[in-house]
Amino acid sequence: MENKEHFGQLTDRMQAFREEVLDERPYIDEERAMIVTKVYQENEDKPRVLLRALMLKAILEEMTIYIEDKTLLVGNQARKNKNAPIFPEYTMEFVIDELDKFEKRDGDVFYITEETKENLKSIAPFWKNNTLRDRGMNLLPECVQVFMETGFFGMEGKLNAGDAHLAVNYEKVLKYGLKGYEERARKLQSQLDLCEPDAIDQNVFYNAVLIVLEAVHTFALRYSQLAKEMAEKENNEKRKAELLEISRICQKVPYEPADTFYEAMQSVWFIQLILQIESNGHSLSYGRFDQYMYPYYKHSVLEKQDMTKEEALELLSNLWIKSLTINKVRSQSHTLSSAGSPMYQNVTIGGQTTDHHDAVNELSFTVLQSIAQTRLTQPNLTVRYHKNLNPVFFDECIEVVKLGFGMPAFNNDEIIIPSFIEKGVKEEDAYNYSAIGCVETAVPGKWGYRCTGMSYMNFPRILLCAMNNGIDMTSGKRFTKGYGYFKDMTSYEELMKAWDLTVRELTRYSVITENAIDKASERDVPDILCSTLTDDCLGRGKTIKEGGAVYDFISGLQVGIANMADSLSAIKKLVFDEKRITPAQLWDAIVDDFSSPENQKIQDMLIHDAPKYGNDDDSVDELVVEAYDSYLDEMKKYKNTRYGRGPIGGVRYGGTSSISANVGQGMGTMATPDGRHAHEPLAEGCSPAHNADQNGPTAVFKTVSKLPTHLITGGVLLNQKMTPIMLTTDENKMKLEMLIKTFFNRLHGYHVQYNIVSRETLIDAQKHPEKHKDLIVRVAGYSAFFNVLSKATQDDIIGRTEQSL
Repeated sequence: MENKEHFGQLTDRMQAFREEVLDERPYIDEERAMIVTKVYQENEDKPRVLLRALMLKAILEEMTIYIEDKTLLVGNQARKNKNAPIFPEYTMEFVIDELDKFEKRDGDVFYITEETKENLKSIAPFWKNNTLRDRGMNLLPECVQVFMETGFFGMEGKLNAGDAHLAVNYEKVLKYGLKGYEERARKLQSQLDLCEPDAIDQNVFYNAVLIVLEAVHTFALRYSQLAKEMAEKENNEKRKAELLEISRICQKVPYEPADTFYEAMQSVWFIQLILQIESNGHSLSYGRFDQYMYPYYKHSVLEKQDMTKEEALELLSNLWIKSLTINKVRSQSHTLSSAGSPMYQNVTIGGQTTDHHDAVNELSFTVLQSIAQTRLTQPNLTVRYHKNLNPVFFDECIEVVKLGFGMPAFNNDEIIIPSFIEKGVKEEDAYNYSAIGCVETAVPGKWGYRCTGMSYMNFPRILLCAMNNGIDMTSGKRFTKGYGYFKDMTSYEELMKAWDLTVRELTRYSVITENAIDKASERDVPDILCSTLTDDCLGRGKTIKEGGAVYDFISGLQVGIANMADSLSAIKKLVFDEKRITPAQLWDAIVDDFSSPENQKIQDMLIHDAPKYGNDDDSVDELVVEAYDSYLDEMKKYKNTRYGRGPIGGVRYGGTSSISANVGQGMGTMATPDGRHAHEPLAEGCSPAHNADQNGPTAVFKTVSKLPTHLITGGVLLNQKMTPIMLTTDENKMKLEMLIKTFFNRLHGYHVQYNIVSRETLIDAQKHPEKHKDLIVRVAGYSAFFNVLSKATQDDIIGRTEQSL
């Protein structure tokens, strides 16, 4: 309670609004799907870029809008808060297949009416063989079909949804308004030489941009009119005045530049919302919120023009509650890697200015306070740490950590900025990076889609494949050429040679798969508004997927880092160095899933007698670095589909921000040489396996710092868990601060975040969910309400090591 009082409480209005949103039951909402289907049917002859513009125009003109009684910011994604719209242009397959299953899920439950079911069934025939999923599957060469059949690369979300994983240029939106973009588009279009071949496509793109910008303006004007009509009927004078102010602001933004903090907040929310109406790609982030919003905060609050700090704080809380209203329905299989219905909308504060000074300002503190008061799963809050970070601000960050809802996460400027510069990012842009989604990072407003989130590379499953002559243990299908059977191997070096060849071959297949799906997305579902607001798609006359962004680097997700380390450690020590287990005995035990008494003894040796990742033991840590190097060395050879088409980069790098995929990927992985049973979760991110880290948090930090972090620019995700009692004293709070500083300053760690919750609380919440409605946990690079998670994901969080200071 003391910690909550430290940051104050929500206003009565925002507290009530928060509860209203949390209590909403999420329904499947077909309104968007019905509008989209009609537009597609009527415009099949149009260029796809133009069709997508007409689609968004129709949605924004026709969709149901409303203004909640308690809100100061307006704009809704669906007919009711937390409803999940359907995006039929991506896929209808899982939607129709799961119509009667949404309410029966173990986690990520959605409700659906019979009327909605019938409406969706009525449009399904039009979309048969006519979606992104269909076209993407048809682009895939025969050589990678086996990976789609087995779900090995985890491409479900890429075929069923948009890309996102970026932040648009909110600073420019606020400074120039969409009117400025419109003027630039008209000027660029007028300068085209239509005799140039590329100009034909550019001309259509500019037409699409102008349609969309007008549509966004119309959408805002609809709310302006609605607010005015509601004000005319409102008896409460205070609310009447609020509605009239809402009407005035919506008349102005986002089309015109913002002048006040209130106008800037509404403008940002409109864009954040509409981008997710256009495309259901998640990890659409707010960027460096405290930097681009500060001039408006300074004008309105600090210079006492039109708003008190308390009013600004309420407005910020309002924005975070509205952010929670955005929802997305995923297929059942996709929920395994994105448990808890996360949208990964990330807000970044802190860090440095482009001239290398501490960027913390008054708004940084106010954002931190508002997140602490609101205590929601959205948005994700990330603090950029650097060695000269304001110490008072850092202390306040730890106070928020103590609240126990998994925020903020900390990203480290000291490793991320040099990593960007090394890859060709201009210094001023590198210093302006923000977190995107979970722990991944990019330059807001200048980076293309999916800075991370491409193929999953399940290292333990690949190791089993390497040990099984190229045949996948789970499916029994051949994944790669045969490089030998483990039971016939006579040295650790022989196994590592098989690993090297296997992971390189699978990496090539992952690139083929990613490129095919990227090509399908480029041709089939171009996002016009998102491209318009990302530099410099307008200047190049290209969408993001065509190479319009300034930078375009991507990464896949490497899963099971710790399991890989522990498996290699057990094999090297127990099989080849000490020869306590023969290769044949270990292989038989794995195939048997350690079920027989004899194989249980082998499992016990694997678990207890070999060094474990997470304890600062070079004998195990260096093994996984060597294995990881094979992947990173191979991956850097391959370009993405935008390479040579404009952006800086166009290549790939590593990333471990595997969200909750460790649970889903574990379900598809047989027993592993670290003693893990078949189908159990893998270790999450780059964190140690459950209870394997026995030497405290410093040892974990030292282990993780040995990874080639500067090459894993897609994110090095480290989750740590502590009990609330550990942070009740000022001494322990100071210890935690010093620990984080050491990790970042001396060890050059990339990221860390904390779950501050006891095992006992989690177990009780699993047994009595009604008593823990507000319990939030850090799942991976995001937080979720514990009660909405599947039991498998809950168990995974319960099983994590509790660290002490």
